[in-house]
Amino acid sequence: MAELTDSGVLLRMAYKGMQAAGIDADAVLQKVGLNAAVMRQPDLRTPHDAQEWFWQAAEEVSGDPHVGLHLGAHIPIFKGQVLEYLFLSSPTFGEGLKRALNYQRLLSDAAKGELEEDDDTVLLKQMFWSRRLHHFNECGMVGVIKFFRFVTDGAFEPLQISFKHSAHADEQEYQRVFGCPILFDQPYTGLRFAREVMTLPSAHHEPELLRLHEQLAIEQVARLEKQDLVAQVNRLIAELLESGHANLEDVAARLGIKPRQLRTRLADAGTNFNQLVADYRCRLAKRLLGGTEESIDEIVYLTGFSEPSTFYRAFKRWVGMTPIEYRKAKSDD
Repeated sequence: MAELTDSGVLLRMAYKGMQAAGIDADAVLQKVGLNAAVMRQPDLRTPHDAQEWFWQAAEEVSGDPHVGLHLGAHIPIFKGQVLEYLFLSSPTFGEGLKRALNYQRLLSDAAKGELEEDDDTVLLKQMFWSRRLHHFNECGMVGVIKFFRFVTDGAFEPLQISFKHSAHADEQEYQRVFGCPILFDQPYTGLRFAREVMTLPSAHHEPELLRLHEQLAIEQVARLEKQDLVAQVNRLIAELLESGHANLEDVAARLGIKPRQLRTRLADAGTNFNQLVADYRCRLAKRLLGGTEESIDEIVYLTGFSEPSTFYRAFKRWVGMTPIEYRKAKSDD
C-alpha cells in the first residue's frame, strides 16, 4: 500500500495561519526538520503521519494547548487549487461538493469523505481522520467551513459538528469557534448542514470551464498514481536489497504485474527501474557513510554490490568523490 500523503497546500496554509496568529512558524518547521524553502516546491506532498509531529511542534512553540482550534481563524481561505475551481464552475454547491469528493486525494490521501442525505440535512463524513490528530481535525473543520462560506457567498452555516476525538477545550470555547452543537467520541468526523444549501447556485458556473477543470483534476490524480507506483517500487527495492539483489522481475512479481507492464508504467512516470535502483543505492550509501561507523565492506554489502571496486566506481560516478573522501568531508562538516 502506498504511503498516505497530504498536499503541500495544507502545510502552506498552516504556516501562513501561524504567521498571522503571531506564532513563530519557522520554529515549528525547524522542530519537524523542514524550512520555509521546502514549501515553495510546486508538487510538494508530505507524509500524513507527520501531521502528529507537526501539530505537537505547533503546540509546543505556541504554548497553546488548543492551537488547532484557535489557528483555524487565522488560516487563509483555500484558494487557487483545482478543487476550488470545481466548486465555482459547477452549477450548484451540491454538484461542486460531489465533484470535489471524487478528487479529494488531491488534498490528502487520508481524505475519505462521503455524503449522507436525508429530507432536511446533509452530513459530510470523513471516515479516516484520526482520533490522535485533534489539532488537525479542529483546524481542518474551521478551514472547511470557511471555504464553504466563501463558495456560497456567506450562505453556508453548520448545523452540527462531530469529532472522532474527545473534547480537549471546554464547551464554551468550542461553541465560540463553531457556533453550533458539537459531538465528540463519534465513529467519524462530520459536518451536518441544511439540505437546501446543496441547491444554491454558483455565480461563477461556466460549463466549458467546468470541463477544463475536471480534466485538470483527472490529470493531477493520474500524476499522483504514477508517484504512488514509484514509491511502491522504491520500498520493494529497499526490501529486496536487504536480502541480496533487487531486480525488475522480482519487483513486478511483488506488485502482481508483468515485467513489461512495470517497465512501461515506470517510463510513463518518467523514470526506469535501473535509475530507481541507482538512486536508492546512492541515497543509502551517502546515509551510511555520513551518519554511521559502518565499514566500507559492510556498506558494499548493504547497498547490494558484489565487490568493493564496483561500489567505488559507482559512488564516484554518483557523487564525484570516492566513498572515503565523502566520509571525510562529512566528518569535517
